[in-house]
Amino acid sequence: MTPRALLSRLRLAPLLHDGHHLRRLLSAAAAPPPPLDESPPGAPPPPSNSRLFVAGLSWSVDERSLTDAFSSFGTVTEVRIMYDKNSGRSRGFGFVHFSNDHEAKVAKDAMDGKVMLGRPLRISFALEKVRGAPVIVPRLST
Repeated sequence: MTPRALLSRLRLAPLLHDGHHLRRLLSAAAAPPPPLDESPPGAPPPPSNSRLFVAGLSWSVDERSLTDAFSSFGTVTEVRIMYDKNSGRSRGFGFVHFSNDHEAKVAKDAMDGKVMLGRPLRISFALEKVRGAPVIVPRLST
């Protein structure tokens, strides 16, 4: 079956006009997608993030011990551990705020996977919380 016959069966024949539109559509479809880490020209820079999400915390970790563990990487401005409202016990995760992005990145790179009180820490940059809006978590391709 010829491409023209195939396209007419798919009801795309009006797009053909001497094949010009078809070639343009096919060349656009064959173009590689833009890289994910580059933003379009004129777009605002990505928001800064000096806040780390720390998971895998032992129940015995408190704000002081978490501050002590991260203060060697920069100025820790705030530490919050999330607690269960019924039992009062740690939920096993918290947030560490640094004074700037560079300190947060250095701390993340150094502490991710390290063991603290017998538990390996999992550290990532915290997502901004928007009240009333759904949280969209980007998926990592494997």
